[in-house]
Amino acid sequence: MTLFRLDASILPATSSSRALGDLVEEQWVAAHPDSTVVRRDLAADPIPATAWPNAVTGGFTPEADRSEAQRDAIALATTLADELVTADALLFTVPLYNFGVSQHFKAWFDLAYTDPRINPEGTALRGKPATLVTVLGGNYSPGTPKEGWDHSTSWLRRVLEDVWGLDLRVVQREFTLVGVNPALDAFTDMAAEIKAGAEAAAVRSGRELAALRHTQTAA
Repeated sequence: MTLFRLDASILPATSSSRALGDLVEEQWVAAHPDSTVVRRDLAADPIPATAWPNAVTGGFTPEADRSEAQRDAIALATTLADELVTADALLFTVPLYNFGVSQHFKAWFDLAYTDPRINPEGTALRGKPATLVTVLGGNYSPGTPKEGWDHSTSWLRRVLEDVWGLDLRVVQREFTLVGVNPALDAFTDMAAEIKAGAEAAAVRSGRELAALRHTQTAA
């Protein structure tokens, strides 16, 4: 059994998303003690910004005529897709940055998506169990002053759940900047409740992930 884990936080030592991901992973390892956890840390090893255009243009170029950069990008895309396709379950921890999707995750997704096994014609990931952990520094829930400013979570769900067809569960924690930004001190009690709820959800999700098996369905 193999769990693939991707982390996108640029602050690993204090990352709330990684901490929740650890809870999910702990449940997986407890259920599958002899399993392998394959890790990709996008902060420590970011995908080059030039990789996606090189892979795309390389795909339209005869193999013998490809540049070294195009060949390297296509090889990296194959490696990224291999990590996903060969895993039994997937775990993504992706924080909200500047109201949008982490650039590290977007670069990774775009490049992986060039692999024919997991592009729209491939979808070899359909039905594979996965957990998305996402955290938000503020709170963008209905009725809050910045309702609708979270432009990350819906996109993440779209590409993971609808494009790749993953059997996805989502763990989300808001108000991670309470205790960091003094302007949010009034929400200390609420943030503590949200944190506890997210941690419980991460444990539940980890148990569910460990109990599931990948059964691919036709696209």
